[in-house]
Order: sequence, then C-alpha cells, then structure tokens
Amino acid sequence: MTALLDAAERMDREELRALQLERLRATLLHAYTHVGHYRAAFDRAGLHPDDCRSLADLARFPFTTKADLRDNYPFGMFAVPEERVRRIHASSGTTGRPTVVGYTQGDLDTWADVVARSIRAAGGRPGQKVHIAYGYGLFTGGLGAHYGAERLGCTVIPASGGMTARQVQLIQDFRPEIIMVTPSYMLTLLDEFERQGVDPRSTSLKVGIFGAEPWTQEMRREIEERFAIDAVDIYGLSEVMGPGVAQECVETKDGLHIWEDHFYPEVVDPFTGEVLPEGAEGELVFTSLTKEAMPVIRYRTRDLTRLLPGTARVFRRMEKVTGRSDDLVILRGVNLFPTQIEEIVLRTPAVSPHFQLRLTREGRLDVLTVRAEARAGATPEQRAAAAVSVAAAVKDGIGVSVGVEILDPETLERSVGKFRRIVDERDRPGS
Repeated sequence: MTALLDAAERMDREELRALQLERLRATLLHAYTHVGHYRAAFDRAGLHPDDCRSLADLARFPFTTKADLRDNYPFGMFAVPEERVRRIHASSGTTGRPTVVGYTQGDLDTWADVVARSIRAAGGRPGQKVHIAYGYGLFTGGLGAHYGAERLGCTVIPASGGMTARQVQLIQDFRPEIIMVTPSYMLTLLDEFERQGVDPRSTSLKVGIFGAEPWTQEMRREIEERFAIDAVDIYGLSEVMGPGVAQECVETKDGLHIWEDHFYPEVVDPFTGEVLPEGAEGELVFTSLTKEAMPVIRYRTRDLTRLLPGTARVFRRMEKVTGRSDDLVILRGVNLFPTQIEEIVLRTPAVSPHFQLRLTREGRLDVLTVRAEARAGATPEQRAAAAVSVAAAVKDGIGVSVGVEILDPETLERSVGKFRRIVDERDRPGS
C-alpha cells in the first residue's frame, strides 16, 4: 500500500507541520496583498501576515463567511488578475447571490491532484472506469471528479445527473468499477435497478464515492449490502476548492483524512468562535494553503464534525459530518438534525431510505412531520407499525414528539443532486 502513496502522504507530522506553516504564511501574505477584503479585515483586527509565527497564531485572524463572499460578488475575492483565471464556478444562489470561486491553471492542477489522491484512497486504480453522476456545470462536483479521475489514469464516463433509467443502462453496458455521486441519488439508482429487474449486486461496481451531502453509517450499510460495493465518503466545498478536500480510506472507513498539505483545518465553537481541542465536536473551519486565484482564510463551513488523529494516512481525520449548523431544527426547545431521523428511518422495517421532514406551524407551535416511503410490498399493518415505531424512536432517542406519515413508494420527488431533506412551510399563508 505504501508504494501507492505520493510524497506528501509519506511525510511525518513534523515535516507536515513545517510545510503547513510555510504555506500558511505565504497564503496570508498573498491574501493581504491582493484581496481588499482581507487587507481591511486584518487591519481592523490589528494584524499583519508577519504576526503568524506558528500554526496556533492562525486563531488570531478573522473568519471568512459565505456572507463575505456574497458581499464581494462576483470577483472581489480574487487574488490574481482576471486574465489569469482559467475557470469560474459558482453556487446555485438559491438563498441570495451565488458564491463565486475562481481557479488559475495551478489551482486546477492542484484540484485534479487531490481528487486523484482521493479516488486512490477510496480504492480506485489507474485503468478503471469511473461513472460520474454528479452534476456538471457551475457546480464543482462533476468537473472536479472528472479531472481528478483522469489525473489518476481512469476512464471517465461523464453521465452527470438525471436520466436515471439511462444511467442504469450505461452502468450495465460500460461496466464501470467506480461510481461518484450523491448518496441520495445512489438510492434513486438503486430503485431503478430493481424496477428494471436487475440485481444491483450483479453489476461491475466495486466502489462508490459519495459526497455533497451528509449521510450516515446506516445509509452506508444499506448501500453496501444492496449493491455489494465499498461505500466511502468524500468531502469538499466550492468555497475551499470543490470535492477532494478530504477522503475516507477504503481500508479503514473510519472518517475522512483531510489533505492537510493543501487545506488547514480547525474546529471551533459555532457560537463563540473559540478554537476547540482535537476530538471536540464543533464547526469545521478551513484555510487554503496553496490556492492562487482565491485563497480563503478561516472559512466557516457550517459543517459539524470532530478532528481526530490520522490512521491510514499521516493526515488528521474528520468524522463524518453529522449535520450543518444551518440545518439544525430547534423544535420546541430540542435540537434535531436530519441525519438523526435518517438513522431511525433506515433501521425501521418496511420503510425505505427515502424520507423528508416537513415543518409547519399550528397556532404558536412548530410541528415536524416525518414523511417516509414504505418499501415495496409492505402491508397496511406493517406501514402502521412502522409509523408507530418511528415516532417512538424519535421521542425516545431525540426527546421530541413528531408526526409520521408512511407514504406509497415513489411518492417523494427524487433528487439528481443534493436531496432537500427539510421542507419548511412555517411562513406560508395558513401555516
């Protein structure tokens, strides 16, 4: 296995920390010199890049938030002249202005390298075929996975999202060993295989690399058992780079190793911003160490996780993301994340993995209804028992009462990308 690792993956911790500090100091200076937002933010804090003499000093510097990126729309966060930018990606902008990110040729090369490293850590090897069902376009998922797979020496099948029946046919005909897709869309593909009368365990797929949304160990078991593949997690976000910031290794499946030679992680208290010790759960924060077009300093991801020592690699691990601070539902004083409901749904007989949470208001009270699809063939009695079981498990495990609706199969809208788990109807007329 060691022969497969690149030079950075073979460093010891002291070598890595020295490299991180060197790159961190250069990044702070690059951002301060070329990005007006960072120069003003550092000056307000009374700091200069030269004040960073150790990795611990980074905690003194101000955070970057999504609001900062939107306030500087479209190109105000770029640190290089526009003519040096070779690609632009952007978020969907569904909650406001989109966040825009730019890449130099050097950034694109780095991105391809870290995604190639990620696919290799997941068990992929040169010469294998990779079916990419992430969306292509301004979203970073499809193109990020595409160029990384090519960099590793794989054959790419750029399926993108949608046309589910055709994707199932392509998987049967082209026989890829690897699929890269959101976990919720993988479940949609699973349903389509079974609808077509094809045993999902009979396909050529050996590895599934799933990202772009939180998913649980229960969903891993569901996918692995029904597809007979290794299901591993990939992490990334457009503001920091795209997919390939961290990757779960197939030999351990014990959390995602962060490629710390390019991305420096911290975990902070989501309310106070205080840096937390390793092993404490909080909000994940990233500082880029090698980005040219758009360096980011202490970017608040809103993802909740813990930092842990490395196992399969020298790099530290992050636990699978349990949720996002902005996905938190506070229901009658109780904190609840969609992934907690997912764990309950997936271990309930007669219920499929497809579910959604509907928030409404009755009078002055917020009401949460879990809407989950029954598995094909479930009897009315089994559905009724499942509804009672889910409601009881939520009450016992999370401490709040919810409504439960067990729907017919294929009732909920299927996702071709990130699935919308929470439907908030509290502000609608009549709610």
